[in-house]
Amino acid sequence: MIKKFLYSLFFLLSILGVKAQKDTLKYIFMGHTYQYYTPGYKVDLRIMNLDLKSYDGIWLGGDVCSESMMSYSTLAYIDSVFDLKSPTTLWALGNHDTRNGNWVWLEELTGRKTYYTTNYKGITYIVLNTNLTPYDCEQLNDQYNMIVNVCDTIQKSSHLILLMHHGIWNGVPGLPSPAMYAQSNLIYYNFNCYSEESTFLNAVYPRLLEVKSRGVKVICIVGDMGAKKIDMVSDDGIHFMGTGLNRSKYPDPEERKQSPQDWAIIFKHVPKTGWLGWEFVDFDVLTGFSYE
Repeated sequence: MIKKFLYSLFFLLSILGVKAQKDTLKYIFMGHTYQYYTPGYKVDLRIMNLDLKSYDGIWLGGDVCSESMMSYSTLAYIDSVFDLKSPTTLWALGNHDTRNGNWVWLEELTGRKTYYTTNYKGITYIVLNTNLTPYDCEQLNDQYNMIVNVCDTIQKSSHLILLMHHGIWNGVPGLPSPAMYAQSNLIYYNFNCYSEESTFLNAVYPRLLEVKSRGVKVICIVGDMGAKKIDMVSDDGIHFMGTGLNRSKYPDPEERKQSPQDWAIIFKHVPKTGWLGWEFVDFDVLTGFSYE
């Protein structure tokens, strides 16, 4: 009788475990992923140890390769690693991704602009191209209008997540300057050509507060970081986080072992309840990298 009961209990728990696993989605965020000391066309070699198909979404914080679009073969390689055509692979372009131009290759490959909005399982995403400047007012204004439209109309989403490469949120109440943790601090970045005062603080942050006031949780994630992690909340309750990879900069094993840790962010999401949680994971541990 006891044996039968234990078997039934084990079976029930296994069923519940499978159901919980199916109900919970998993996403990974990685920033500054390029491999140092290559001609510009490789991602950090540890990434090849990841089973990326086990994630329901891949979020890239930019600088995927050091010369991501110098040649189409590099873009094709990036696509082979991250499946850029997947609607749940989100890439916020960095300066290393865009500085050779050829952005149209990515647009043709993915069918999306270099900035876009999407929704998946109750979460709305805004993927920014913070490489746009007033030299291209048409696209810069279009991106800003996209942000405004999303913030004005979002209602049913549990979260609004903004992915970006550069540190652009200087002056947000309660947050230290991006200069303290990011590799960029674009204090003069303008989001449109309508005003010289269209900074993140003036033009975007107030709209995010309006979104939050409707019960939607707001998260901003920056990828222009290496071997650092941030997880902060502004005085107004907007979440800001970021991280990146940097250890491939140290070819000497002993020096690399002593260098600061690299991090990825693993998100878990239960669409049925709208719950979203996350943790920063040591990238060496995640990828099974060994210094031995």
